[in-house]
Amino acid sequence: MSAPPDYRTVELFGGAITVALPSTFADVSAIRQVPDHQEVYLDQAGFTSIVVEVLERVEKPDDDALQYHLQDLAEEDVGDVKVWGQGCEPVHFSKLPQGTPAYTLLATSPPGAKQRGRANEPEFVGILLTMIRLVEQKTDLIIAINVPHVAGTYDEAEVDLAGGKYGKLIEAAMGLREKVVETLEIRDWGLFVQGD
Repeated sequence: MSAPPDYRTVELFGGAITVALPSTFADVSAIRQVPDHQEVYLDQAGFTSIVVEVLERVEKPDDDALQYHLQDLAEEDVGDVKVWGQGCEPVHFSKLPQGTPAYTLLATSPPGAKQRGRANEPEFVGILLTMIRLVEQKTDLIIAINVPHVAGTYDEAEVDLAGGKYGKLIEAAMGLREKVVETLEIRDWGLFVQGD
């Protein structure tokens, strides 16, 4: 059994948001351009990444909004996105105001166009998607943990999503999601444009 990851607090969006991430995760903006509304961290010890996005609130019921963000996240050429388990599940962020609506789901998708044909092309990508609905700010804060399953990096016998067996990679990502839920804090609400 591997040791639990060593976490450190990172500042997102110039310190407006803080969250604990594993110390092996590095800021992707140090090597390539990342859009202003995104923060992207990549595990240097694997293929998992976490993307935090500030998006305009989708005016749909919570479950539909989460599905909308999932479809938006999956590359256009990927048609076979599957949601596992209960689908949209409520989640409570410890450091956000009481009653802040937030939901999460687990999905998988085949590799998108950017991943196909590469040496490390994944067989599929696990997506742990979380949406925080900041109603007054007219914002959906989206947190996507992307878990590419590359041949040789996981034991296929340990993965049976329909049977509730997630395997080590998705279980590690679930641990990361729990840490994010426990530690994510909004320190500067001015990050979000106040709409009328």
